[in-house]
Amino acid sequence: MNAFTFAVVQLLHTLINVYIWIIIISALLSFIRPNPDNQLVRQILQAIYQVTEPVYDFIRRKMPFVVLSGIDLSPIIILLALQFLDTFMMRSFFG
Repeated sequence: MNAFTFAVVQLLHTLINVYIWIIIISALLSFIRPNPDNQLVRQILQAIYQVTEPVYDFIRRKMPFVVLSGIDLSPIIILLALQFLDTFMMRSFFG
């Protein structure tokens, strides 16, 4: 494997891991509900939701059964898919 392929795979691995952490933070913030009157908190919440909500909406549209009694399971579906993708990618390139 050449250096360019290695760099691309490592970059994708890092991006997947960062997005996984963003989803975890988004899920935790949905339970905590920080004060939205604080401008810094509002900007952080907007940034996180702008990154995660399009993916959540896609999963909710394609799999309407992921919302059970008001509990949204789309973050879990996305986390499982990202973990599978990351593991598959790393195993196929690095054995």
